[in-house]
Amino acid sequence: MTVNSGLVIERTLIKDLSALPDGPVTVTGWVETVRDQKKVQFVVLRDETGALQLVRPRTAADVLEAAGETDDVADAISSLSQGSFVTVTGELKHDERVKLGGIEVKVETLVVDSLADPETPIAADSSIDKRLDYRFLDLRVPRNALVFRVQTTFEHALRTWWIERDFVEIHTPKLMATASESNAELFKVDYFEGAAYLAQSPQFFKQMAQTSGFGKIFEIAPVFRADPSFTSRHATEFTSVDSEISYVDSHEDVMRMHEELLVAAFSAVKEKHGDEIKALFDVEVTVPVTPFPRIPLAEAKRIVAERGYEVPRADADMDPEGERRISEYVREQFGHEFVFLTDYDISIRPFYHMRHEDDPQLTKSYDLIFNGTEISTGAQREHRIEVLEQQIREKGLKPEELGGYLDFFRYGAPSHGGFGMGLARVLMLMLHQANLREVTFLFRGPTRLQP
Repeated sequence: MTVNSGLVIERTLIKDLSALPDGPVTVTGWVETVRDQKKVQFVVLRDETGALQLVRPRTAADVLEAAGETDDVADAISSLSQGSFVTVTGELKHDERVKLGGIEVKVETLVVDSLADPETPIAADSSIDKRLDYRFLDLRVPRNALVFRVQTTFEHALRTWWIERDFVEIHTPKLMATASESNAELFKVDYFEGAAYLAQSPQFFKQMAQTSGFGKIFEIAPVFRADPSFTSRHATEFTSVDSEISYVDSHEDVMRMHEELLVAAFSAVKEKHGDEIKALFDVEVTVPVTPFPRIPLAEAKRIVAERGYEVPRADADMDPEGERRISEYVREQFGHEFVFLTDYDISIRPFYHMRHEDDPQLTKSYDLIFNGTEISTGAQREHRIEVLEQQIREKGLKPEELGGYLDFFRYGAPSHGGFGMGLARVLMLMLHQANLREVTFLFRGPTRLQP
């Protein structure tokens, strides 16, 4: 229901009209187009669920003149600009000749709730930066709006999977006294008489939940990275999907949880939105099969080298081109869009990743690559206090500066592991979009803090 001029109006969503019999209805929405012809007027109206054709036969001018009347509804329709918001009552009629859904509404009354400026500041061919300046208009486009219904379904499926398995949802603080990962990527903010930092990750608090005895937790929340990157896949504020579980034997337990979770989420998206995604994005959502392929990082680098590409640094992570090359290999060999790259060298992993017993140079960790781009990092964590302190020193850090974190492990800690995953990257790659900005409600980057 919606309220207009103090009156309560029974509003019908456009998507629900086709199931109703012919008869009186009230609809509201934005004017998309107006065809103002001599004998009849047509308006395409769009609400958040779809589009509808409105029709208004004109009363002949000589008839109106003879009766001393004016056609106020026709005049109102003639004055409509694209984007105006209106409330319409009229007669619903099913007619298979109507191309837009096989239904139309014959207008009886029309109230202009809000008349839009006639000059629209963006168009379909506007640049992404221009469209982001007017994101509220950009999101009226059905294709763009679909992204966030897909996101809603995706997140709901994740939560459903977790909750059905007795995971606990937590909300970790986003103001921190110290860094959670790298001092180089911190946003420092004034905090009363001192300073605080915006959280780069819920990592420390996810682990605290394990030593608290929660067993299995998850969080979907914002994180902040002071990374001056201008790539298509980076943002300074983004939504992170995190989960942590206790009593793991290795990072294999984390990967198994991660892949099962994604299968559930992709299944939900395909079932609810698959046809619409195909129609608007020309993308077939593929539900991945388990287990996902697993390739140790060193082997992955050898594979891409044999296929003609050398990752620039042997002691570094897989670079973007390497990620694309190994994904091509996995699609060819396994017919899969996902691949776990495992067993990263200690030099490129944080101090809290557990190391292999038989090769302490390697960590029990992974990156998950989806359609050529890394979307997640996961690992078994080191839970033994004496080992943690040693690994902190090896990284050139001081244990005393991480005292609050280390306290979590001084009073008994179970083995545990988990992952953090970028939500927008998953959506970007699922929908085959070239830029993170397309799938972020309001993007934040080094040069964008508006709107």
